[in-house]
Amino acid sequence: MVLKIKPPKNVRKWNCSIKIEGARQHNLKNIDVEFPLNVLCVVSGVSGSGKTTLVKHILYPALQKIKGEFADKVGFHKVITGDIETISQIEMIDQNPIGKSSRSNPVTYIKAYDEIRDLFAKQPLSKMRGFLPKHFSFNVDGGRCDTCKGEGEQIVEMQFLADVHLTCEVCGGKRFKEEVLEVTYKSKNVFDVLEMSVDEAINFFYEEKGLVRAIQPLSNVGLGYIKLGQSSATLSGGEAQRVKLASFLGKTKTSGKILFIFDEPTTGLHFHDIEKLLSSFNALIEQGHSIIVIEHNMEIIRSADWIIDLGPEAGDEGGNIIYSGKPEGIKKINESLTGKFLN
Repeated sequence: MVLKIKPPKNVRKWNCSIKIEGARQHNLKNIDVEFPLNVLCVVSGVSGSGKTTLVKHILYPALQKIKGEFADKVGFHKVITGDIETISQIEMIDQNPIGKSSRSNPVTYIKAYDEIRDLFAKQPLSKMRGFLPKHFSFNVDGGRCDTCKGEGEQIVEMQFLADVHLTCEVCGGKRFKEEVLEVTYKSKNVFDVLEMSVDEAINFFYEEKGLVRAIQPLSNVGLGYIKLGQSSATLSGGEAQRVKLASFLGKTKTSGKILFIFDEPTTGLHFHDIEKLLSSFNALIEQGHSIIVIEHNMEIIRSADWIIDLGPEAGDEGGNIIYSGKPEGIKKINESLTGKFLN
C-alpha cells in the first residue's frame, strides 16, 4: 500500500510578494523570480538546478542586508523589490546544531524549562529551604553539582586520543545537589523529569496547563520521543531543525511577520512525521507568517500553494525557471521532471 498525503482542497491565494530580478549567480540564467508571501511556496527541481543558489545565496542574504542585519556575500542579481516592509525578520531553519553549550537541550532551547523550574520552586520543601527557580538550573551555580558544574559527567582530556567522559562521582550523573533532588513533584525530582520523553512529560504534567502548552510544540513537530534533558549535541540535523521550528510554534504572540526558509526539511523523516511537519507549516502560515521550502519530497511539493520549478537539468543545463504557479499546472509542463513525478 502506497501512503499519500492528500493535497489541500483549496490552495491559498496571495497578494503580497518579493521579486528578484536578474539572478545570475553560478548557473542561474539571469532569471526573474516572484516569491509569494503568507503561503507555502516550494522551490523544486533536480539537484544542481540552482535552488540553493537562488534562495540561500541570493534571496536570504539580500533580505538580511535590506533589514540591516549582518549577512554573507549576496549572489549576483539586479534588484529585489516587492512587499519587503511587511516582513519583520527572516529565519533560515537549517540542520545546523542548536545551542553552543554541552548543557543545551530541547526544553531550554524552546524556553519551556523556565516553567519546570518555576513549578519545582513552588513545592513546599523548596519554600522551606529557600530554593528559587535558579536552584533547578544546571547553567548557574546554586543547585547544580559543584564538581561537574551540572554536566553530569567529567571530561578527562587525553593528549592523542579522544576525550574520556566519566560519570560524575559526586552526583552520580544526576547533575544536581542532593538537597535539590529531594524536592519532588508527584514523587519525581527534577532529574527524573529531564529523563522523561516529551510525550511522557505531557501526560505527567497534564494538570499544569501552562507547562504542557510550552512543551507541546515539540510533540507537534514529531519529536515526542526525545528526552527533555537530552543533550543538543546528540540530536541529528533533522531533529535540530524541528526543535528550531518548535521554538517558533510556541511563540503565539510574535510581533510582526516572519519569512521562514527551510532547506530540505524532510530529510530522514518518516511519512507520518512529514504529515506533522506540514501541520506545523500550516500553523505558522495561519499566524500570518510566510514559508519558502527548498524540497525534493513529492508530498511537500503536492501540498504547496505555489511551486517555483528550476531546471530542466543540473549544472549548465539548469538555472532556468521551468514553471511558476499552482501545483496542478506543473503536470502539463513537459520539460519539468518534477511535473512527471507529481502525477
